[in-house]
Amino acid sequence: MDNTGALKDIRVVELGQLLAGPFCGQLLGDMGADIIKVEPPGAGDPMRQWGQGDRKVNWEVIARNKRSVTANLRVPEGQKLVRELIRHADVVVENFKPGTLEKWGLGPDVLLAEQPGLIIARMSGYGQTGPYADRAGFGGIGEAMGGWRYVVGEPDRPPSRMGISIGDTLTATYGCMGVLAALHAREKTGQGQVIDAALYESVLQVMESLVPEYDLMGIIRERSGSILPGIAPSNVYRCKDGEFMIGANKDEIFKRLAIAMGRAELGDDERYATHIARGINQTELDNLIDDWTQTLTVDELEELTVRYSIPAGRVYRAPEMLADPHFQAREAIIEVETEKFGKLKMQNAFPKLSKTPSGVRRAAPSAPGQHNAEIYGELLGLDEAKLAELKEAGIL
Repeated sequence: MDNTGALKDIRVVELGQLLAGPFCGQLLGDMGADIIKVEPPGAGDPMRQWGQGDRKVNWEVIARNKRSVTANLRVPEGQKLVRELIRHADVVVENFKPGTLEKWGLGPDVLLAEQPGLIIARMSGYGQTGPYADRAGFGGIGEAMGGWRYVVGEPDRPPSRMGISIGDTLTATYGCMGVLAALHAREKTGQGQVIDAALYESVLQVMESLVPEYDLMGIIRERSGSILPGIAPSNVYRCKDGEFMIGANKDEIFKRLAIAMGRAELGDDERYATHIARGINQTELDNLIDDWTQTLTVDELEELTVRYSIPAGRVYRAPEMLADPHFQAREAIIEVETEKFGKLKMQNAFPKLSKTPSGVRRAAPSAPGQHNAEIYGELLGLDEAKLAELKEAGIL
């Protein structure tokens, strides 16, 4: 498809591996940026081997809209090659342990001296400064330190996790946000800058009032299972043939839910009429609603919640997403022609922009260095003989 994205005039060199850096690259690529993915020679990015089942497809999502080159960053010749590549870029994205780029002669001091307008997005466990900066950090560690893991799960069990790597993707999203802000600033000043996105701080950003609640009142949030304490009713309830999520934790909405239940009097009951009262009586109220929903099928409950304008919805897995007419109408899931697996369904680019729509223009590169000749020839003027020489020497 044609590139209609807002960033179609921006080139990004992606040096990171696995998830945080590459997901930042995916977001920028979906918005139109030309993403040049630098992989180590041989097996390439380890993400190529990630995913469930015997056919690994994580790579097909995170590497879409990217072109792949290889370069051995552990040797001076590879470092020189990538430094020359970066001279043709607007943005560098990386998620190595702090100090790694500096060790390779690719630190911000070197790169910005050569290109004052360059934007460098750095994602790491603990950030580029502070006493923990040199520690290794993965997304799960950031989730634990940022407060997420402690509050997720049932109260009588150890902390749980989400079924996805939310710490990494949050950090990537904040890194992308930083790139967009830095691009805007560069338009006014001509100057680039460094974006320092730490895993634990990215998680901390979404922890709502967890810190000030403790600071002001000494409250430590605990694990609460499927509810948020004091926010009621907002839970997944059982039906005859499945589960259904209802969020009726606003006074006017709860009154409508009470009518839908055939129990209009509950809307004026002093135990449930106000937000505070429902929070105090949360367990009792949840049990009351659950008893009612068990008399209905999911279809019947959905019809009632739509009729009475109650925020609610089915608990979806992939099969339900693919079958849902709303997903289809908004093209939330698209079909991409991949080199390795043929047609493959995946989430579409997001968010939706009305004038400069994002999109998936190309499938993930099937092999590390697939675009070596194209990119090194196009940007650096290297011919086939030089590329063959570099490959023989283990640089590509």
